[in-house]
Amino acid sequence: MKTVTITVGGMHCGSCETLVRESLEELDGVRKADVSHSAGTAVVVYDENAVSPEALKVAIEEEGYSATL
Repeated sequence: MKTVTITVGGMHCGSCETLVRESLEELDGVRKADVSHSAGTAVVVYDENAVSPEALKVAIEEEGYSATL
């Protein structure tokens, strides 16, 4: 298992956090995603053999937010 912190732009509230968290946790290999709109981050624990950091970034961007690894 690895952990990555992704900077997420455009989140304004708890609903944004939930949307980002759920989109990440739907991916195979993601064990946990802690998302904070106030910090502008998503801390993701994932199986590096099942999902890549780039795929995590794409999942966030597909929800309409910016993401930087």
